[in-house]
Amino acid sequence: MTLVSSPLRQDFSIFTKDGCRIDLHSHTQYSDGSLSPQALINRAVNFQLDVLAITDHDTVAALAIAHDYIKAQNIPLTLINGIEFSTLWQGFEIHIVGLNIDLNSLSLQALINQQQARREQRAVTLGAKLAKCGFAEVYPEAKALAQQGSITRAHFAKALLQRGVVTQMQKAFDKYIGKGKRAYVKPDWCDIETAVATIHQAGGVAIIAHPLRYDLSGKWLRRLIVHFKEVGGNALEVVLPQMAPQQRDLMLNYCLEYNLHASMGSDFHYPSRWSDLGRNLAMPEKAIPVWQLWH
Repeated sequence: MTLVSSPLRQDFSIFTKDGCRIDLHSHTQYSDGSLSPQALINRAVNFQLDVLAITDHDTVAALAIAHDYIKAQNIPLTLINGIEFSTLWQGFEIHIVGLNIDLNSLSLQALINQQQARREQRAVTLGAKLAKCGFAEVYPEAKALAQQGSITRAHFAKALLQRGVVTQMQKAFDKYIGKGKRAYVKPDWCDIETAVATIHQAGGVAIIAHPLRYDLSGKWLRRLIVHFKEVGGNALEVVLPQMAPQQRDLMLNYCLEYNLHASMGSDFHYPSRWSDLGRNLAMPEKAIPVWQLWH
């Protein structure tokens, strides 16, 4: 992979611009997104974004391509280097976003390599379980869909959809590969402390992605946030496109209570009428934005 300069050297005055449009969570074909890095950049420009973070799952492979494309096309967009690490905590899969990371970090590359090996082993096992369900050779199809990117369960769901086994990708999770289903494979991700420490070693800030999507009770969500804070976590993702106002207020209150910064992003994977780049993203007035840590 071609390494690029760390955005730690960038001029972040863009964040003080009135009306600056920011999206700090998006995915490309290098994980489970549907667009190439170039197409994602073009979409960000079409949606009049000023700042975009690419945060693929356990990989930074899209970033050099995206930076080169922005430079070659002289595109007026600030690109933030990011990643979304999969972690395990108390039996729950928790995603930790790292922003403003140095891609040359050896510790970052080491953890990425470990996570990719874990992804590959999980995918092989998942393919074997699907074969026992009567669907042989799904793994090669999922691997082909992933191309050179991180293989995810979404690629298996797409493979089953293309075979006509299911009528929607979500049904693949609901019937076969979701938690507790016949072909489900328990992940073996790193812990939160390792992800946070690695992000910090790469000069970045660590954020709990979409905290309300983990099916945690209020008591367990608070425990997660306390643990995250104790191991040095920096911020919570407090704004996503489909959050109700009371949910944003809850996340903001956690930030204020635990002295955490706030991030926001669409978690964009593919064009949808329900969610898209930059849609309904506005930092709450009382929040301390995560980008203030970069100055």
